[in-house]
Amino acid sequence: MPGPDLVVRARRVLVDGALVPRTLHLRGGRIDAIAGFDEVPPGARSLEVDDAHVVLPGVVDAHVHVNEPGRTEWEGFDSATRAAAAGGITTVVDMPLNCIPVTTTRDAVREKDRAMVGKLHVDVGCWGGVVPGNPRELEGMLEEGVAGFKCFLVHSGIDDFPNVGEDDLRAAMPILARNRATLLVHAEDPAPIAEAEAALAGADPRAYSTFLASRPRAAEDRAIARMIRLSGETGCTTHVVHLSSSNAVPLVREARARGVPLSAETCPHYLTFAAEDIAPGQTPFKCCPPIRERDNREALWDALRDGAIGQVVSDHSPCTPALKHLEAGDFMGAWGGIAGLQLALSAVWTEASRRGFGLADLSRWTAQQTAALAGLAARKGAIAVGHDADLVVFDPDATFVVDPARIEHRHKLTPWAGRTLRGVVRRTVLRGRTIYDGASHASPGGERLKVRR
Repeated sequence: MPGPDLVVRARRVLVDGALVPRTLHLRGGRIDAIAGFDEVPPGARSLEVDDAHVVLPGVVDAHVHVNEPGRTEWEGFDSATRAAAAGGITTVVDMPLNCIPVTTTRDAVREKDRAMVGKLHVDVGCWGGVVPGNPRELEGMLEEGVAGFKCFLVHSGIDDFPNVGEDDLRAAMPILARNRATLLVHAEDPAPIAEAEAALAGADPRAYSTFLASRPRAAEDRAIARMIRLSGETGCTTHVVHLSSSNAVPLVREARARGVPLSAETCPHYLTFAAEDIAPGQTPFKCCPPIRERDNREALWDALRDGAIGQVVSDHSPCTPALKHLEAGDFMGAWGGIAGLQLALSAVWTEASRRGFGLADLSRWTAQQTAALAGLAARKGAIAVGHDADLVVFDPDATFVVDPARIEHRHKLTPWAGRTLRGVVRRTVLRGRTIYDGASHASPGGERLKVRR
């Protein structure tokens, strides 16, 4: 057998949940062996990692809005995947909106595939979409390798991706259950939102409290209760995206204890910011569901601690600055989405390390369990023999101030601007090839990932 293409040696490598001294033998883009620290084959090309740094699995961000094709003035595959590489992310899974066409047909999946060619700095998978009237398209999209499907229970923000009702769900969920495909749900019930908005007529649109009151916790709680019921009845594996309301956590916890095939994720912005601290007119903080109060934030951390919430994803949802209504500071009219793909790993570590969590926790939430969600656990999300050699060299103690000029997203607008974050990505390795060295990027070499069942 030929020797490894590269060996990566470090005093702290995350293997099976522990930081241990190891030498990784990489061959053909995969991890060929995990050897002792001193087991370096003679003459092997070697990457020696500084003792202050750790080697973690590359992050798998399973919730990213790339917006290509069709809305590349918002973002695109080149800029989004460059940002991902700079943030230690080696795989992103793209949402079925806000691209044009939305990814709700087999033909749309193929069109998105064509839009990726030559632009990927990291590996990319795709979610399909469930909308009224498209159940006959679902199996065709699965044959094209989508990781699963996303739906909205409330208006999505764009008319070409309409929300579903219970009849639509009852048509789609048995098909997904039969094909062992996961349904991702934006879980907000429109009725409490409509009631809240009616009661807020005349309220100050620049006040964050106005927007927060317009998306009450009850909207999430009611929607999640519905999805627990339907998941139990149909056997369809269901995943609640960007969980914001801590009131819903006991519902998720109890359903999982009963064996309902349900999981939930949350996002760095819900784990970092608090409604009480958002100043009037600061629309970069607007997202749906909203950033809630401090006590709510801490309850989400508790849910991560006990496993009721299993994944942390960026929900990178960028737009043009004009759509954020920056001059008017109008929360009610601004686009609801947070841009934070490049900063997600450091943002989560900043807050997690303050609360006593370790790097194994960080990696479990952002790599291992997100890879499993997207059907990629056989090759992504862990440092294991046979897995893709996707690695991030991370300095967990270094800090940096977020400078928008250094952000790789197409638009530099982010609520983390000016904040000090802990944890610096020193190198990102994709299938054995350094794609980011802390300062510069390699040429695009990412692949479109197709999930096979």
